[in-house]
Amino acid sequence: MFLRGQKLTLILYKWLKDDNQMSESQSRYSIVERLIKRKLEIMNSKSNLKEDVKRKEQKISKLKKELENWKKDIQEDIKREERKKELEIDKSKQEFENSKEQMKDKEKVLDEQIKTIEEALKSIEEISKASPTIQG
Repeated sequence: MFLRGQKLTLILYKWLKDDNQMSESQSRYSIVERLIKRKLEIMNSKSNLKEDVKRKEQKISKLKKELENWKKDIQEDIKREERKKELEIDKSKQEFENSKEQMKDKEKVLDEQIKTIEEALKSIEEISKASPTIQG
């Protein structure tokens, strides 16, 4: 609906006036100038709203990317730690195998020592049976 003449002027006066009185001599140019200024202010506010929303959207994108990078870093850390643990297990297995081999070698040496001692004891026993005991 288009308003013309006095109705338009009355509405504009009510909307634009800073104080309760507006001069009758105010030109239409002044009214148009104020309306354009107000329109620019509104457009600026609208633009600021859009920019604010865009910044927030960009922040979401940035945070998502940071999350993805963090997940990748964590996965790499986990892989490194897993590999480190696997190496520790391999090292412990090798030490275990080495210990088993050393134990076998030591057991052989100890078995030989026991066998030698048993043979010596048998020899002493046979010598003792064959020799008369001297009692004095």
